[in-house]
Amino acid sequence: MPDKPPAEVLIDERVVRALLAQANASIPDAASRALTKTSEGWDSEVWRLGEDLAVRLPRRALAAPLVLHEQRALPVVGPRIEATGIHVPIPVFAGSPSDHYPWHWSIVPWYAGTAGLHVPRAERADWAGPLAAALVALHAPAPADHPVNPVRGVPLTDRAPLVSERVALLRETHALPPSSVDALESVWRAGLAAAPWSADPVWIHGDLHPGNLVADGGRLVALIDFGDVTAGDPAYDLAVAWLAFDARGRARFRSALEGRHDAATWVRARAWAATIAMMLVINSDDNPDYGALGAEAIPEVLGD
Repeated sequence: MPDKPPAEVLIDERVVRALLAQANASIPDAASRALTKTSEGWDSEVWRLGEDLAVRLPRRALAAPLVLHEQRALPVVGPRIEATGIHVPIPVFAGSPSDHYPWHWSIVPWYAGTAGLHVPRAERADWAGPLAAALVALHAPAPADHPVNPVRGVPLTDRAPLVSERVALLRETHALPPSSVDALESVWRAGLAAAPWSADPVWIHGDLHPGNLVADGGRLVALIDFGDVTAGDPAYDLAVAWLAFDARGRARFRSALEGRHDAATWVRARAWAATIAMMLVINSDDNPDYGALGAEAIPEVLGD
């Protein structure tokens, strides 16, 4: 099935340059910098601005509040994460709607490197310790008025009906062998049976997978795309243990977090990894990189 929803607004160089006029007082050369579109995801487009900045713009109304969540949360959680040596795109300018474009937008730092999605899984093990340290810094108690996301970090029971639909679709389409579907469903049900998160909500990234990690020469450089930032159960973020790492890297990641999470949290994290992998397999016909991520995550989930 197709993955990415259609854009609801035109974003081209003319529109972006018109918006950049808002930033002249803060970034005097913003309007004259080189401008190149670099990516277009489900929710946002990113345009590189010169050598060290990028413009991040929602491409559909449903995603428009997410940039405001980033603008609010990243100045709070970002410095803590950056203190561990991992960069995050704390906005350097918060743009407003205009006649050219209907939603808020941001200028953020650009981090040169390779998207983690394009680094072989076996080569990511050295990221385990730095990523664990970044998550320790991130997973701090959040205020009561934290940004709300109805999907990320919620109790697993909230997602049970949708996961049942995914399991049924995988069976109907034969997208995976029946034995794999059975095993993934068992992992999911183990998560449902595990004790739920009962502490106060903690900040979570909400979309933590290799596509949102940036590496340079084998070193983890940055954690990006906080559009789904919210607070809740950290197990959602811990699913990265299966999404990003092989058994060796996963062991290092869990060792770096030793004593911070109980067994039930890791069971829930594995369940989240199972359903995220299923979603990627089902919904990535037009994005082979993410389809491959889902397919290669499945044996990691089932083998551990």
